[in-house]
Amino acid sequence: MKTNSLDFDAQALREKILDLAMRGKLVKQDPNDEPASVLLEKIKAEKAELVKEGKIKKSKALPEITDEEKPFDIPDSWKLYSTRKISKI
Repeated sequence: MKTNSLDFDAQALREKILDLAMRGKLVKQDPNDEPASVLLEKIKAEKAELVKEGKIKKSKALPEITDEEKPFDIPDSWKLYSTRKISKI
């Protein structure tokens, strides 16, 4: 029975680590890191270039994520963004 208890504890630990990582609380945030907004602008420019070259189709505009839709607080240098805006699907 001890194995099941250990398995449960390991799963709970994995979930907690993932939760902390997603919230930016697993490691100290470096204020010198490039903010997410800069990376997102680079991705936007790259996607525009791929559309211009005909390599991908222009995607429909998606609404910004509102504060009410955010599942948790994130560090100031982070930004919640739809994966459809930054990926090629």
